[in-house]
Amino acid sequence: MKSVASRSIKDYENTDVKELFRLYSESRDEHIRDILIEKHLYLARILARKYINKGVDYEDIYQVASLALIYAIERYDITKGFEFSSFATPTIVGEIKKYFRDKVWTMRVPRRIQELSKKISNAKLVLEQKNKRYPTTKEIADYLEKSEEEVLEAIEASYGYQPISLDTPNNEDSEDKDITLGDKVGYDETKFADIEQKDFLEKFTQTLNEVEQKIFNDRFIENKTQSVIAKDIGISQMTVSRVEKKIIEKLKNEYRKNITDI
Repeated sequence: MKSVASRSIKDYENTDVKELFRLYSESRDEHIRDILIEKHLYLARILARKYINKGVDYEDIYQVASLALIYAIERYDITKGFEFSSFATPTIVGEIKKYFRDKVWTMRVPRRIQELSKKISNAKLVLEQKNKRYPTTKEIADYLEKSEEEVLEAIEASYGYQPISLDTPNNEDSEDKDITLGDKVGYDETKFADIEQKDFLEKFTQTLNEVEQKIFNDRFIENKTQSVIAKDIGISQMTVSRVEKKIIEKLKNEYRKNITDI
């Protein structure tokens, strides 16, 4: 008879599942674990499908479920007498829910709000089927035995569950079907500020003499060095430095005056 270590995967393919778990609990052999995973991946698929259309790709949910399946296999104790599927199901579901709580919500929302949001979604389905129409906030609150304020708070928070892409097409009835949500988002207009700054600098330069104006333009607009400016004008670099400091001080005073006048 072969030892566990010397047997290949094919040697275990037709082995009873309970026997595989018994062998794995004794040997922790990776070959046996891989077979157990393959035999029970259907659980991960079934449970992952229940969370389709929740704002997350199925493949991501299935990956979480598959990892949870491995955790369950590692922790399963066959001597307890429970069926593996009964043990693994709450483990897998728990990991999926944890993933949704911790990874999917774009805003950090209290857990009680997250749980209530889920109950509200279920209540909407039940009440809609029962009344053949979309339920009101009061009806949802009465059904869940919550206040309308609590329901509204959870509904508002649910908007942070999964962000809508700015590339999403505009669904409104209009001729511009190619317009996306991003095209409709406003932005800060900076041109007015640029105009104000330009006007302020033009007025400021009028207070400077000819040499100061050239140094200001060459130093702060053209980004020339002090040595290059000194050579162009025919003065020392020390003089350029002193004039530059004088210009900066005047600019500060004019700016403070301008702010005060506003």
